[in-house]
Amino acid sequence: MLDLDRIAELRDEVGEEDFLDVARMFLDEIEVALARLGQNPDAARLEADLHFLKGCALNLGFEELSALCDAGRRAAAGQTGAGVEIERIAAVYAESKAAFQAAVGGT
Repeated sequence: MLDLDRIAELRDEVGEEDFLDVARMFLDEIEVALARLGQNPDAARLEADLHFLKGCALNLGFEELSALCDAGRRAAAGQTGAGVEIERIAAVYAESKAAFQAAVGGT
């Protein structure tokens, strides 16, 4: 579910002091995008939103979420968004966030 090497790499990149702030920023951005998808999914923005979520997930080491968003992004490309599992994406995010918080001790 998590790429612990990527998490360690992010911590090294931004420094110990800023790591939790950067992680919170990514988590907040993911939650805003997920809320937008859950409340009023816009087929025209779906591919871009999923691409954004994939990038945030990769930065935080959320491997499973990234893969799921990438599959959804590909399904949404040039389509109406049918087959994109928004509820599953939200559930995997919640699981990934909990695992991340347990691994890093906060956020």
